[in-house]
Amino acid sequence: MDYDIEYYEKMLREYSRTGEEIAKIRWDWISELGPDVVLDYGSGVGWFRAWRPKGVEVHTFDIGPYPQTRMKLIMYDVVCFWDVLEHILDMGKLEPILSLARHVAASLPLEPEGKDFSRWKHFKPDEHLHYYTEKTLDALFERYGFKKMKIGQPECPPREDITSVLYEKVNIAF
Repeated sequence: MDYDIEYYEKMLREYSRTGEEIAKIRWDWISELGPDVVLDYGSGVGWFRAWRPKGVEVHTFDIGPYPQTRMKLIMYDVVCFWDVLEHILDMGKLEPILSLARHVAASLPLEPEGKDFSRWKHFKPDEHLHYYTEKTLDALFERYGFKKMKIGQPECPPREDITSVLYEKVNIAF
């Protein structure tokens, strides 16, 4: 899939109302952290930043040609990977980004147990480069010094079969 200007314009045209709803759900998901500065990595069209709570600064980064702020700090209260991790070819390239995070929030489809994987709606070999289970996702973040705080499906509805997870960095040195 090409995340180009046509994709960006289509998302704005067809999904802005749902994008606003999901952004608010995501802010509720991380609200217990009381973040002041957040990095939305893989920010897409920028809905998470657009509907941020008053007083929260959000920096945005994406590979696409969308308007974004880029990364500006050496530490973020939360680095968010909303619908991103399954699209990253080399997870090792995220290590510098993870080093900037006190917390990590993510949403993604987790591989279903007991279902025909090839018939699963999120089985998209040309788009999804990785498929995680809860166990493999936890192992990935533990490798970078994070422990899971919570997991759930707050975006369902309006979405289907999407899991959100929140991790906290262990032994942060400031």
